[in-house]
Amino acid sequence: MVDAIHEQLNQLKQWDTPTICNALEAIDPKYASSGFTTTHMICSDPNLPPIVGFARTATIRARTPSSRAADQQEEITEAYYCHMAEEPRPTIAVIEDLDTPPGFGAWWGEVHTTIHRGLGGLGVVTNGSIRDLNACAPDFQMLAGNIGPSHGQVHVEEIACGVTVFSMVVHPGAIIHADQHGAVVIPRETIEDLPTAVNMLVEQEEVVIKAAQSPQFSVDNLLEVRKSVATMRR
Repeated sequence: MVDAIHEQLNQLKQWDTPTICNALEAIDPKYASSGFTTTHMICSDPNLPPIVGFARTATIRARTPSSRAADQQEEITEAYYCHMAEEPRPTIAVIEDLDTPPGFGAWWGEVHTTIHRGLGGLGVVTNGSIRDLNACAPDFQMLAGNIGPSHGQVHVEEIACGVTVFSMVVHPGAIIHADQHGAVVIPRETIEDLPTAVNMLVEQEEVVIKAAQSPQFSVDNLLEVRKSVATMRR
């Protein structure tokens, strides 16, 4: 079972996140209304391929110091790293910055990207900030709300909890697909159907694109092609 899910996730890496969103919508129109980020995000390296992994979640704050005693905060920080290292892997950290506005202090930089990569992480999706862009783990993708120079008073508030990052609601263990465009949650019940849905959509798009690139293309051609594509969907 574990090998099967990993094979399926590896297959999904060949397509970008917009394509995955389109395929989810084709499987069920309800997926056009939720489950993905809806705000422009900073991408640390647009040239990296899409990442697909299991969500590890937490909330942070940075504007003020932790309200916990030092030993209590250290305990939750240690629990955070244990959560990030949990199986199954690979993982994607999904971190909600609770500050208003978020992004005052960066949880992500050279040290944390290297640590998380070493623990099996492929990247992070956060509404918070990132820094050390020239020194971060080179194959660790970061999608963030902003870039900032300081970590402020950044600390973990809660781990393994439900989080919301730019409208995308994520629970621990959810399957996340992300690239330079943003991120989307892939419901487990759709995984087996996604490749077929993607291939169908690619075929339909190729028909439209080929027609549009023809020197004889006209609005009449477009309307005819749209009817043809609609027939393919049945």
